[in-house]
Amino acid sequence: MKRALFPGSFDPITLGHYDIIKRGVKLFDEVVVAIGINADKNYMFSIEERQSFIEKAFAHQPKVKVTTYKGLTVDFCKEIDAKFILRGLRNPADFEFEKAIAHTNRKLSKIETVFLLTAAKTSYISSSIVRDVIRNNGDYSVLVPESVTVNSK
Repeated sequence: MKRALFPGSFDPITLGHYDIIKRGVKLFDEVVVAIGINADKNYMFSIEERQSFIEKAFAHQPKVKVTTYKGLTVDFCKEIDAKFILRGLRNPADFEFEKAIAHTNRKLSKIETVFLLTAAKTSYISSSIVRDVIRNNGDYSVLVPESVTVNSK
């Protein structure tokens, strides 16, 4: 089975993440969306809310699994037998950042990272922008899957 891990904080999941996952299921037998737990970060949404947003967004897609994890991403990949890490790239800065992580992960584990370019229509969206729109009472429904807006109001 070709299983890919799509790690992130997903605080909240955006239409950019959604697009990468939808395209990832065409490449892999299973995409495991893994919400990283970092006790040092202050999240807008709880881990349970973030997991629920993703599960509801992909409720009718059996190839998408959602879970949480702590520690190194490559260690979790080994634990669930994922041979690939899936990442989305929005811009050149993302590429430079993700390239260093991908090289490190491959050195530590031989796990390959597969990059997908985000769709042009979602390349400007980030979770931090969505959180800023939410904090300022803006209409964030055009930036996230419906599961986020239905469940967070």
